[in-house]
Amino acid sequence: MNKERIILGIDPGTTIMGYGLIKVEKKQMKFLQLNELILKKYTDPYIKLKLIFERTIELIETYKPDEIAIEAPFFGKNVQSMLKLGRAQGVAMAAGLSREVPVTEYSPKKIKMAITGNGNASKEQVARMLQSLLKLKSLPDNLDSTDGLAAAVCHFYNANKPQKEKSYSGWAAFVQQNPNKVK
Repeated sequence: MNKERIILGIDPGTTIMGYGLIKVEKKQMKFLQLNELILKKYTDPYIKLKLIFERTIELIETYKPDEIAIEAPFFGKNVQSMLKLGRAQGVAMAAGLSREVPVTEYSPKKIKMAITGNGNASKEQVARMLQSLLKLKSLPDNLDSTDGLAAAVCHFYNANKPQKEKSYSGWAAFVQQNPNKVK
């Protein structure tokens, strides 16, 4: 793939949504941006979801990404936390799909493995490796934004590999691949 493209990576969350963007030119990654949407101050969960959707649309309209890589919720013991993360992820995915931007989700373990070679790496290890790979001058205080950036870099590394993760090119593809979820 020699075509220039932009990848938006998202680490969904209802407290903080981290995101990062890279540009791929001639098979080389170039850092564009990383940041976070702070949602802690909002108590209404529906306002949080609305803000996630709006920020994702804003990022799409500003940077015109060719693809979105999103971190899948990890399976923990707290069902309520998983439900909240799943909703945040779904809203970010819906924003991308509504603009016909292909979305691929990656497990946290796969992202960590792609960046550090260790699926059990800490957030700090992932952030430091990204700093080295992309020549970032400094790291943010919250590492949710580097987690979003890590999803984009993971997608770059997996671009030419057979797809095992879930990937959707639009609403039609999502419905076709998930017939039991859509009625």
